[in-house]
Amino acid sequence: MKHTIVRLIVVTMFCIGVNGLQAQTVKDIDGNVYKTVTIGTQVWMAENLKTTKYKDGTAIPLVTDDKAWATLTRPAYCWYNNDIVNKGTYGALYNWYTINTNKLCPFSWHVPSDVEWTTLTTFLGGEDAAGGKLKESGTIHWKSPNTGATNETGFTALPSGYRYESGSFFSIGNYGNWWSSSEFITSSAYYRLLDYSNGNVSSNGENNRYGYSVRCLKDK
Repeated sequence: MKHTIVRLIVVTMFCIGVNGLQAQTVKDIDGNVYKTVTIGTQVWMAENLKTTKYKDGTAIPLVTDDKAWATLTRPAYCWYNNDIVNKGTYGALYNWYTINTNKLCPFSWHVPSDVEWTTLTTFLGGEDAAGGKLKESGTIHWKSPNTGATNETGFTALPSGYRYESGSFFSIGNYGNWWSSSEFITSSAYYRLLDYSNGNVSSNGENNRYGYSVRCLKDK
């Protein structure tokens, strides 16, 4: 009887451990699995979003042609340089019309607002200090010197570059850009920028046609 009780305790502990590991990931509608990280009171994806569908299963239009991208006023996504080889490491680039559907992230997750991005950087000591704590360390992906990068948060921000409103691609290895869900002024929205040459987080607004990365934030 004692042996049976011991075995039950071991099995229970193992199940709790497995569940704990599962709780550290989230899956999107395409079946992509993402690591997550808790920073302060927030739970973030620790990888860039790469879904090609909204959470209701509807396909997001893939737009590769530069001229077509430049005239968009509707949702679209692409891979950097229109090369799907970049999907695994850097995720997809989405225009802001895609973010504005409120259907991009998995259920119980959302694209962070400008205020929620500020909550993150404030917790990490402000915009002048937060960038290095968010960036993947080293120069495997980031251009040297990747100033200040420690990745002490586990956020593992990568320099996925961006797609200009004209449709051209720029700056993979140099910059990472992430949309917020918040409008800036007409036809533009807030985003966050990380740079290989400093440890800052920059905040500004940009045209909705730009293609930027997305990190989803867990609902509270």
